Amino acid sequence: MQNDNFLIQQLKDKDERALSLLYDKYAGAIYSVIIKMVRDEGKAQNLLQDTFMTVWDKAESYDASKGRFYTWVFRIARNKTLNFLRKVEPLIQTDDFSVHDSKEEAISIDAKYLELNGAITTLEEHHKKAIELVYFKGLTHKEAHQQMDVPLGTFKSYVRQALKQLRKAYTKTLSVLLLILNAL
Repeated sequence: MQNDNFLIQQLKDKDERALSLLYDKYAGAIYSVIIKMVRDEGKAQNLLQDTFMTVWDKAESYDASKGRFYTWVFRIARNKTLNFLRKVEPLIQTDDFSVHDSKEEAISIDAKYLELNGAITTLEEHHKKAIELVYFKGLTHKEAHQQMDVPLGTFKSYVRQALKQLRKAYTKTLSVLLLILNAL
């Protein structure tokens, strides 16, 4: 560590030899982190190079009292890699998979859907309404409980009870419905 402090000070003074020695010491560990994230050798090598270019450019911002040098370099590498992955492969869903309001746009009606619909009609009225609001109209529990004008906990118990009854009455078709809902 004493040797690192001397090299880090030289790096802050823009000594290329210090960068080279620190690169030799830490590049293997940093590369292994990057390669696990991107799973592509060429991209990992480029990200490793970018990481150490940032270390060179931002060396004066390293503060030993806030953490080890390796941790600082690791965070730079991780952030660069995550930014790269976000640009290449979106980590956040951007497509619109909202539930359709009109029955014409809804899922095609087949025999299993009609059977499930028959099972739903056997539920008590407040259970039917809760299932309809959440699973067919796409409302959140918070929105649906407000529409039904009942406390949120009561609404959630309606949904839980309705699903329990449906599971008993129609286990097989419920799984089909859940698959259909997940596809939407």
